[in-house]
Amino acid sequence: MMRTLPVQALVGALALVLLAACSGSKSEQTQQPVFHAEDNPRLLSAWGMMDSVAGDLKLSDGVIAYDLNAPLFTDYAHKLRTIWMPTEAGPAAYRAGTYLDMPVGTVISKTFYYPKGPGANQVLKQADPDGVLNPILQRLDQVRLMETRLLVHRQAGWEAVSYVWNEEQTDAQLTRIGDAQALTLVEATGAETDFTYIVPDVNQCSGCHAPNNTSREIEPLGVRTRHINKGFVHNDEVVNQLSHLQSIGYLTGWTDSADEPRNASWTDGTVSLDQRARSYLDINCSHCHNPVGPADTSGLDLTVDVETGPALGLCKLPIAAGAGTGGRAFGIDPGAPDQSIFLYRMETTDPGAMMPELGRSLAHAEGAALIRDWIADMDGTCAS
Repeated sequence: MMRTLPVQALVGALALVLLAACSGSKSEQTQQPVFHAEDNPRLLSAWGMMDSVAGDLKLSDGVIAYDLNAPLFTDYAHKLRTIWMPTEAGPAAYRAGTYLDMPVGTVISKTFYYPKGPGANQVLKQADPDGVLNPILQRLDQVRLMETRLLVHRQAGWEAVSYVWNEEQTDAQLTRIGDAQALTLVEATGAETDFTYIVPDVNQCSGCHAPNNTSREIEPLGVRTRHINKGFVHNDEVVNQLSHLQSIGYLTGWTDSADEPRNASWTDGTVSLDQRARSYLDINCSHCHNPVGPADTSGLDLTVDVETGPALGLCKLPIAAGAGTGGRAFGIDPGAPDQSIFLYRMETTDPGAMMPELGRSLAHAEGAALIRDWIADMDGTCAS
């Protein structure tokens, strides 16, 4: 399985820490954040969230980087996540069971990128560095920017907006129909895998970000408090991300307590295998697989705190999997990962069977290995 290192040497060579961007002088900043209340501008630069300065991708004043305890897998892409709120809008309110109650005017961004490989259209497969030391200010000559997705909180609710970066990496252009780019993933061993990086269209973005299939309201997913309750480097020290947001006036009502919900990092070998696996399934699957989600007909609930049993997939017969079972009888067959539908759907790249359905063309080998170990460690037998 992939092991997260405190600082990846090669990634460290590709990046600088955000501190320079956050504390840089006004002369270094050519962009200022702008909230567009109605129309979506043609270029990402019109939002003023980030800019290229002396070959680096820098964040504008008030744009705060953050990280997740366990990130969503997207074909091994790295992600730069940010939050910006207009000063006049007031702070977000802390809510333990869901995402922060952010004011109208908030803009959340996620920029997808890869370290560049040696050849054209080659990108490197590298583990993300340890979250609390994550260098997220990237040198543009050594990375390939793919896309930036925005979640914009407008008066009528949240709206998803996507931009695809140009080849010069000077700006990104608005897209509603998505995009597809042929890439080759290069591993440390030199092994190469061709794949197609897919930028989702606006309907697919909205579908994933609507975890309630009845209301169909778009919501932020990554800023659920259990995902961002963790340490991160701010102002030369590791501080809790939520505490930092509160200290700069972006949040109210947070108390940094051990009782607050916090997902495990799925790569953290100091916590239990069950915690790591449940955290991985939560971030990758529960936006659809929850009692009111788009996949509610499956009968699966993969949120982190669901009771171990059929809802989690244990000895559960498929309801709506169709050909996606891979000929296997149960979602999870305890002690038998190769007889479990879960593992088949994670390892296959067949578009008609793979899970998640969107956001990947490749199988996540390290995530599948985690779920394999988790199932193999389970006791019990399913009745045939």
